Amino acid sequence: MRRRSVLLAAAATAAASPPATSSARAGAAGRGPLVIGHRGAAGWRPEHTAASYTFAVETGADWIEPDLVATRDHHLVVRHENEISGTTDVARHPEFAGRRTTKTVDGRTVTGWFTEDFTLAELRTLRAVERLPLVRNRNTVFDGHQRVLTFQEVVDLARRLSRRHGRTVTVFPETKHPTYFREIGLPLEPVLAASVRSGRPGPHECVIQSFEPSSLRRLAAERLGVPLWQALGTAGGPYGHPLTYREMATPAGLRAIAGYAHWIGPDKSSLVAPSTLLADAHAAGLRVGAYTFRAENRYLPPELRRGTDPDAFGDAFAEYARHFALGVDAVVTDFPDLAVIARDARPRTKG
Repeated sequence: MRRRSVLLAAAATAAASPPATSSARAGAAGRGPLVIGHRGAAGWRPEHTAASYTFAVETGADWIEPDLVATRDHHLVVRHENEISGTTDVARHPEFAGRRTTKTVDGRTVTGWFTEDFTLAELRTLRAVERLPLVRNRNTVFDGHQRVLTFQEVVDLARRLSRRHGRTVTVFPETKHPTYFREIGLPLEPVLAASVRSGRPGPHECVIQSFEPSSLRRLAAERLGVPLWQALGTAGGPYGHPLTYREMATPAGLRAIAGYAHWIGPDKSSLVAPSTLLADAHAAGLRVGAYTFRAENRYLPPELRRGTDPDAFGDAFAEYARHFALGVDAVVTDFPDLAVIARDARPRTKG
């Protein structure tokens, strides 16, 4: 405990000079909290596909979120995990059958097919499938119709959608398993930094997130001029990091985060009373984006569920209203259309 206290104190000291970059703007036209399309509109389309991102923006999302992993030839592609058997049709490709293997990723044993064992050209022969077919059977109609995207393709898509809709669509990439990829010689941060520099995004066009502080600190050192977002889990701590998420969410931990990041992204359950996390984060100069909002009963608090079918929709609007009333700065959601409706329905204060 003494070692962790010393680390927190040292990090808090380093936080004395907060990042100079401003955070991305509030919701479109100043309507309120930002709506972030989680992997696009993952509730309505297979995640991390052009169809998912496009639908998210068409229904009002301010930001879209691509998760980044590396290929064998060191390109950044957009998948939730580097193991892709659940999100692509790779198992149906006999030419890749011999690449199924077992690896240890962030201390966990995982069996399947991994992006780092494929070139970009090989991944382009695969097609996306719905990750939760038993929960979101409606999305399986899109299986096989969308390919794996590169990060640059998502950036290009966001810019096309920005022009089409007359507003800035922010790209919100997350470095996935950055320590793991660094250890196998495929670091994510240098490629991401080079891509951001070449695209020259403004501070409203790109925000970078990670659960691993070491990844964000490397990106902070690149001085890219874009905001950074420290994601927080509910148990344990970031891989390879001495502090737990609970310790990072203390006032001292938040002040330390403010030394390199502009946002925190806690699980939505972490903000419900009697939590002081939201107020503590704002006091540290951090904005707060809660994750992940979904509409199905299985993902809602018990009191907001409707009926007994875990995959039927519950009272998602009530959950958004609860967090908007708390004062969150953003919501990360699989259903950006529902979040926009809930945001627009908030009571307006006079004055």
